[in-house]
Amino acid sequence: MSENNVQNQAVVEQDLNEILKVRREKLAALQEQGNDPFMITKYDVTGNSKEIKEGYVEGEEKTYSVAGRIMSRRIMGKASFFHIADKTGTIQCYIRRDDVGEEEYAGFKKMDIGDIVGVEGFSFVTKTGEVSLHTKAIKLLAKSLLPLPEKFHGLTNNDLRFRQRYVDLIMNNDVKRNFVIRSQFIKYMRNYLDNMGYIEVETPVLNTIVGGAAARPFVTHHNTLNIPMYMRIATELPLKRLIVGGMDRVYEIGRIFRNEGMDPKHNPEFTTVELYQAYADFHDMMDIAEGIISGAAKEIHGTYEVEWLGEKIDLTPGWRRLTMVDAVKEYVGIDFGAITDDAEAVKAAEAIGVELAETADKTWGNALYACFDQRVEEKLIQPTFITMYPVEVSPLTKASPADPRLTERFELFVCHSELANAYSELNDPIVQRQRFEKQLELRERGDDEAEMLDEDFLTAMEYGMPPTGGMGIGIDRAVMLLTNSDSIREVILFPTMKPLD
Repeated sequence: MSENNVQNQAVVEQDLNEILKVRREKLAALQEQGNDPFMITKYDVTGNSKEIKEGYVEGEEKTYSVAGRIMSRRIMGKASFFHIADKTGTIQCYIRRDDVGEEEYAGFKKMDIGDIVGVEGFSFVTKTGEVSLHTKAIKLLAKSLLPLPEKFHGLTNNDLRFRQRYVDLIMNNDVKRNFVIRSQFIKYMRNYLDNMGYIEVETPVLNTIVGGAAARPFVTHHNTLNIPMYMRIATELPLKRLIVGGMDRVYEIGRIFRNEGMDPKHNPEFTTVELYQAYADFHDMMDIAEGIISGAAKEIHGTYEVEWLGEKIDLTPGWRRLTMVDAVKEYVGIDFGAITDDAEAVKAAEAIGVELAETADKTWGNALYACFDQRVEEKLIQPTFITMYPVEVSPLTKASPADPRLTERFELFVCHSELANAYSELNDPIVQRQRFEKQLELRERGDDEAEMLDEDFLTAMEYGMPPTGGMGIGIDRAVMLLTNSDSIREVILFPTMKPLD
């Protein structure tokens, strides 16, 4: 740090220390006078900033009691203006000594930006045409002991924003809007599924084994049982047990935990919806995914047109559906449909610089998937369902009757980002056991993300599971799309952060 920066930092710290000292002195003075704001337990709110502005009728003086945080002040002797922010926005307030009395006006002048106040007054329009509140009484409800960031620059440091989301929400209206949209999306999705006859359920977060996805779990310990337990990496297997039990349409909106890396699209804890429908297949799941995401966009934004990651995205229903074989043929030029030999498929992949994972068998299916994963996925901008995945990468999925090398599975891609994953669920317990055993082999060869064998799930399947369609949608990524956010941390209120030294 340069000498000038060190000096500037010292000045800032000195100024902050002085602000902290003054604000605590103000609080102490209020407490000595018997006016401790922290002793107030309730304030009757009868309106908010949005209602006041939208409900104003010229010539009417409607009286309101509002509460919020002081965001700005302009003191002009015997009269002043200030703005308060509440959950719906901000509103300007006008206060005059002759209206509230000398003592109350003097108390207002000692208040600070960031203080939370209750204001009673009537609506009017200023000479500049701004709907405002003419203050008849003001009450300090909570004293802010720390200053808010400087108003013109706000809170712009992303690391600090995510660590102090409470300040971020105070200073950045767009941030609050993102989380309102998140709530609206989840509400829309719930209504959509409820109206289809789905039942929302809850399944365990702590499990004795790992299952339902290829991912590394967080491991913990149950003291009473003296056993290791795993935070869930998916809700799939418990939900499919419910399908076996006769709950034909179920979904769960739940937190998932994966002990993996962090980047703009990944957080160690995130939220998904998983849903399962008996007597349905992956085509039905495509219809639901398209209906939820396009319908939510229309409901929230009034249009199917959105922007994300610098691209204009058209969410109008009727999204493209493309098999993985056709996608690789179109975007890479390799026709895996004409290749039958494993060695030939691997050779074709290697010829374009695609390498299979070290633990992957050198098969046609793994070569096809590697070509798609490394060469095609990044090119998918508009909503596209990629269907018919190789069986090697889909251990819980029903094989295609037309080609046993492929499964009835799709993933939904928008802006080269995966938003949904769905199957025609495998319901043959004998084949499922074989698939699990193959996954165990991969674990023994070093793939610690491979599925573990779940004997109880196999037992459930042996009682008989109907043909079933199942799907998972990443809620965080869907909200990123709907809010034009380039980082998952922008749509998770409290993202995982490395502790400060």
